[in-house]
Amino acid sequence: MVGQQGWWGRSLAVAAVLAVAGCSAVDEAASPTATDGKPSVSASAGAGGGQAADDGNLPGVPGVAQAREELAGLEVAAHGSMSGYSRAKFPHWAEQDSCDTRETVLERDGTDVKRDDECRAVSGKWVSVYDDETFTDASDLDIDHTVPLANAWRSGASTWSQDQRKAFANDLTHPQLLAVSAASNRSKGDQGPDEWQPPSKTYWCTYARSWTSVKATYKLSVTAAEKDMLGEMLDTCTP
Repeated sequence: MVGQQGWWGRSLAVAAVLAVAGCSAVDEAASPTATDGKPSVSASAGAGGGQAADDGNLPGVPGVAQAREELAGLEVAAHGSMSGYSRAKFPHWAEQDSCDTRETVLERDGTDVKRDDECRAVSGKWVSVYDDETFTDASDLDIDHTVPLANAWRSGASTWSQDQRKAFANDLTHPQLLAVSAASNRSKGDQGPDEWQPPSKTYWCTYARSWTSVKATYKLSVTAAEKDMLGEMLDTCTP
């Protein structure tokens, strides 16, 4: 797209630095000020809403009122084409100094996480919020993209640059990445909330707020069925 590389390249900067076990995790998300419908990735997105008790360490989760406002503002459109899609067009997991994005999320979402000299988690404890399962072996976990890469592709990301898609796939500032059981992540696949919901219904409120926030931050569209289900899931939130 004409001019897209220019404004995105100027805005790519360090948005967050997470100090973890001797490793630094640098978020590549950007903060463009353009209002031309391109992804607007701001470190302050989701601020002001606060977090519920079950949000854990997930960053940038908006409050219920803000999520409802963001949901109302999302563009409603049918899914776009999957033509040209490839996970390779969303480079992950990006290097974060001597770590990578996966290891950064594992450290953030776990407790008593120990790493080897290559920054890989070798022990710890993780609770998968999707299904309330507890794990002590990092190999049993996947890092889930709240809004799957394929879903993003057919709701707007097909027009992005490679750098934009890399920022999306490695976003440590917004509620886009979390460590969950491999089984739940693979059951979810690239399905939207109207097709798949976390088996643990107690997480529906956080999931809907997170999904809505990511879609709003990146100016991605939702289908009518997706929007309806997100509304239903927000209705499970307690005041």
